[in-house]
Amino acid sequence: MDASAKAAASKVPEVTLAFWVIKIAATTLGETGGDAVSMSMNLGYAVSSIIFIGIFVLAITAQIAVKAFHPFLYWAVIVATTTAGTTMADFADRSLGIGYAGGASILFVLLMATLGVWYRRAGSVSIDTVTSPRVEMFYWAAILFSQTLGTALGDWMADTTGLGYEGGALVFAAGLAVVAAAYFFTNVSRTLLFWSAFILTRPLGATVGDLLDKPVADGGLAMSRFYASAILAAFMIACILILPQRAGSHPGRGETPS
Repeated sequence: MDASAKAAASKVPEVTLAFWVIKIAATTLGETGGDAVSMSMNLGYAVSSIIFIGIFVLAITAQIAVKAFHPFLYWAVIVATTTAGTTMADFADRSLGIGYAGGASILFVLLMATLGVWYRRAGSVSIDTVTSPRVEMFYWAAILFSQTLGTALGDWMADTTGLGYEGGALVFAAGLAVVAAAYFFTNVSRTLLFWSAFILTRPLGATVGDLLDKPVADGGLAMSRFYASAILAAFMIACILILPQRAGSHPGRGETPS
């Protein structure tokens, strides 16, 4: 398949600055939205996880069924993974008593296993190859595990290191800055850098979301979770409408599979 045909068949957006802006907003929305249902509505982590997993299944079914990239549908699936990731991570860390370290370790293994099987089956984990339903399933499984892992990492950093939500957000922002520097100034695999940045944006969003809606006594700003979620959703919609969103070239185009 030549480059133009591959771009036309791609189901995921070109990775640009706009992509990362919307991604961070989506991860923050996932934190506030997940907490709004599980905590503010008092449904608990288990029931909330079932609800959000159901939404995720419906959204991903629609996403895989379509034949071309649709920005609103794609980002709806991303938000579904972030909300499900929030409540699933909280359920594992808190309700099951696994703890942040245990939960993060299990999720990291699951993510690496998913990427490993994807590589074994497709010869690459570059998002440039997401042009078939089989590969797209691996892509979304990796995203779901990375979003859940990011929630656990964000909570671990904010709650157990003494850094708080602001400090945790700064740590993950610094990590993203390192990845960006590697992108611009080194020849490190673009595929590796993409997944590193994708994982790091989730705990960044988790800590920013907690900063917005947690009580002042816990280091947050005590903003209503529903209000914060509405603002973030409106911001995302505006970005999708205003900023360029198209399927096209991705990290990994022209690379040796990695």
